Amino acid sequence: MDPIWMISGAAFIGAAALASAIYTMVNEAGSTRAEDRLDVLAGSKTAEAEVTRSLIKQDMVGGTKAKPSAFGKYSKNLGKWGEFLEQADSPIDLQSLLLISCGIGSVGAIAGVVLQSPTPLLPVYFAMLGSLPTLWLVFRRKKRFAKFGTQFPDALSLLARALRSGHSLNSGMQMISEEMAAPIGLEFQIAFEEQNLGIPVEQTLKNMMKRMPNLDLKFFITAVSIQRQTGGDLAEIIDKICEVVRERFKIFGMIQALTGEGRLSGAVLMGLPIALFLAVYKLNPDYVMLLFTHPFGKKMVAGGIVLQILGAVVIKKIIDIKV
Repeated sequence: MDPIWMISGAAFIGAAALASAIYTMVNEAGSTRAEDRLDVLAGSKTAEAEVTRSLIKQDMVGGTKAKPSAFGKYSKNLGKWGEFLEQADSPIDLQSLLLISCGIGSVGAIAGVVLQSPTPLLPVYFAMLGSLPTLWLVFRRKKRFAKFGTQFPDALSLLARALRSGHSLNSGMQMISEEMAAPIGLEFQIAFEEQNLGIPVEQTLKNMMKRMPNLDLKFFITAVSIQRQTGGDLAEIIDKICEVVRERFKIFGMIQALTGEGRLSGAVLMGLPIALFLAVYKLNPDYVMLLFTHPFGKKMVAGGIVLQILGAVVIKKIIDIKV
């Protein structure tokens, strides 16, 4: 096929995907104005709640957008992806993510054609650049989980003090949402507004656990559920949980220091084959292309990929110590 036609087709696909993603985000932003006005009239709209509106309405019965997207029905069937985007507090939906990934991947393929790379590497370029938005969301999700974990002991201390001063559990959760920054402030804001809409506190906490799977949060939810059934001093229970959480953080810090060498070794072992491949390809492309053209070379590439994945899993198991 003529390279000009390949470049033109890839450029058209990439531009169309990016334009569709931008149009979708702008369209969905405009479709929420009526809901925002209703929240203001109801008195539930605050500066923090405005950021979490899209998350709160997913738990409401019958809550739909004014203009559902073209892939709305298909997105509902992809529950795991929707949960992943929600946990990452993604500013884009699944449809926009797919369109942006296709657009960036097409740019990678175009760059490969322009640089006259071998044809078998063009799908590799597409996959590598197309996965960047998903990798960004994975990093954003992991960073959000880590920040929630570091904020959680302070939130428990604040809640225990609020309970001792005479506030209810619902009022204490509101104080956390007002006094603490995101993500823990936003999560407790969602739980507080769910309770205002009549959802039991146990269910609101379980919904928070789905959005923010954290072991310390699970301890807190279990303690609240047992206390509401059997009674007891909830403030004292929360103080004990807070003490345990802080001790776990100290032990986790020690483990991170002791396993630093193993994590660095894993990163070097995973990146070294790729770096050597690129260096040899730059020096002698014909020599490296035997791996993709010769039948035995293809088997070697497949075996190398399998061994790389196996090695990464083994190193992960060694350095991943549960606390």
